[in-house]
Amino acid sequence: MNFGFNDEQTEIKSTARQFLENRFKPSVVRELAEAGRYDEGLWKEICELGWAGIALDDEHGGQGLGMVELVILCEELGYACAPTPFLANACAGLALEWAGSDAQQEGLAGIAAGDARGAVGSPEAFIDAEGAAVPIVFDEDGARILDPDSMSFERIDAIDQTRGYSKPSSVDGEPLPGDVDAASQRICVAAAAELVGIGQRALDMAVEYAKDRHQFERPIGAYQAVSHNCAGMLYDVEEARSLTYYAAWAADAQPESLPMAAAMAKARASDAAWEITKASLQVHAGIGFTWEHDLHFLLKRARAGAQLFGTAAQHRDRVAGLAGMGSGN
Repeated sequence: MNFGFNDEQTEIKSTARQFLENRFKPSVVRELAEAGRYDEGLWKEICELGWAGIALDDEHGGQGLGMVELVILCEELGYACAPTPFLANACAGLALEWAGSDAQQEGLAGIAAGDARGAVGSPEAFIDAEGAAVPIVFDEDGARILDPDSMSFERIDAIDQTRGYSKPSSVDGEPLPGDVDAASQRICVAAAAELVGIGQRALDMAVEYAKDRHQFERPIGAYQAVSHNCAGMLYDVEEARSLTYYAAWAADAQPESLPMAAAMAKARASDAAWEITKASLQVHAGIGFTWEHDLHFLLKRARAGAQLFGTAAQHRDRVAGLAGMGSGN
């Protein structure tokens, strides 16, 4: 079995890394985060690349690709810690495509183009709902499209400044009649991919610092305490990545495996991103704790992202429940 990317997927990853490195340099991320805003010009460029609809069917204006391609982009956007409404918009598109009625799916064209954005959330918190044309709420009763003209969102002052968080004034809306579970599982995979990217960036920053920082005329990475820390971070990110890409593959090729795979991916990626960013902070020592260093943006995004679409504990409970069903218990 070939576990690598095909030529198209390799090109998507390469293009995304180059674009995001050029457009979302650390200074730009800091400026946008501290201002609490997005750059609409950069969002327009992202949409012109076709990213907003990459996993949506071409009959809805999307690129007609799959979850693996979406996960590639989510990982790269996490790596850049890019302040954009991409994840919320992509998740709203997944919700409509998998759970929306024919009439509701008419909103997919605007989501695929990025000019009528979607947003997703719970009764307690949404991501990037301000200015969204298609806000979708998930709760124990299913999923509903809210009417942005008849309700409002109150901004939440969250730990993560790179994304907009808000609370809806009402969660009354039009139910999505389709497969809400299938939509939720794919949303979890996309969120897990972003966390993998965050973890990889924090690891890369730690390794670079461990090579450059010298004590007693030796790079600090030569000392076991630091090198073992970095090795543990590598293990965490690689395991989270493996589970996430397996879940993305299952979504496209083996959907009967997706419920378990999605829960495993989100649980592991949530834990991994938080543990890796904390470990990276330890490697950086004093400089990593300062506001002037960029690591705290990753750490805070990891902390907030781990709570989105179910915590690690909730997904582990789901894995346990699915495993019990499979064993006949």
